[in-house]
Amino acid sequence: MNSAYRSIRSYDMKKKAQNNNSSWEIYPRYIKKKAMNTLKDMWRHRESYLFMAPYLLLFTVFVLVPVLVSIGLSFTYFNILEKPRFVGWQNYIDLFFADEVFLTAIKNTFLFAIVTGPIGYFMALFIAWMINDIKNKKVRAFMTLLFYAPTISGQAYIVWKYIFSSDTYGFANAWLMKLGITYSASLWFEDQKYIVPILIIVVLWMSMGTGFLSFIAGLQNVDQSLYEAGYMDGIKNRFQELWYITLPSMKPQLMFGAVMTITSSFAIHEQLAALAGFPSVNYAAHTVVSHLVDYGSIRFEMGYASAIATLLFMVMILCNKGIQALLRKVGQ
Repeated sequence: MNSAYRSIRSYDMKKKAQNNNSSWEIYPRYIKKKAMNTLKDMWRHRESYLFMAPYLLLFTVFVLVPVLVSIGLSFTYFNILEKPRFVGWQNYIDLFFADEVFLTAIKNTFLFAIVTGPIGYFMALFIAWMINDIKNKKVRAFMTLLFYAPTISGQAYIVWKYIFSSDTYGFANAWLMKLGITYSASLWFEDQKYIVPILIIVVLWMSMGTGFLSFIAGLQNVDQSLYEAGYMDGIKNRFQELWYITLPSMKPQLMFGAVMTITSSFAIHEQLAALAGFPSVNYAAHTVVSHLVDYGSIRFEMGYASAIATLLFMVMILCNKGIQALLRKVGQ
């Protein structure tokens, strides 16, 4: 009985080993075949790849290579003056277990991203939808420019520095004192409880970026015959029209707007530093990008800064994947 069991067991193990060996033999052949098919396809469409070559070269040199180099440097200690020294996961361990400011930066970054990201995205989509209904082309172009102006005006957010100036000459303080609501000037950007709400308002004010323009373009290119067919199939109001016809017809623009919104909401720093200072009071406006700028451009600890950039890059990729999954459900 035992000898029969051992024989069956031995046969099973030999069979399993043969299957594993055959799998290891199949993978290189599959990869080689895939590579040959790719090369043949590139040769068959060589004219197209030739036209793409300048962009692919620039993308590789100025985007792909720097990203890979940054990921590699994140595992080193590198201060620019000395050669990079490999330290393994030490930079990442220090970020989460020895850097309290970084944890504060993560909290602030997600706060700004969660509040300004979705609100800015849907606000841009709603305003674009309303502007698209304007029949007069000149009025529509003027309204588009009006909402897009804060984004293209460079450092237009500096105007909020004067509105919320901490002395009696600031517009906010002057009007509050004139109306009798307060009798002394408020220190808007020196008081932690005011900093975040004001900065959220400023970021939302500047949220009509390229995503907003892509929504305008997408809305104007929807096939009008789809609306007629939709009303014949039972669509009864504008919101059903928006959900079942308009949004599914402009999914590329929705995706582009989502990517731009995610990127801008996670990469926010310049406006916050100009208004609240760098660093801000109790790091109230300190984001992950602020931390990156601190270590990369001021302290020149490039290995540590690369670890911060790598983490931010991974978070953006995960958020983009989540947004893609949500946008696939539009119209369903």
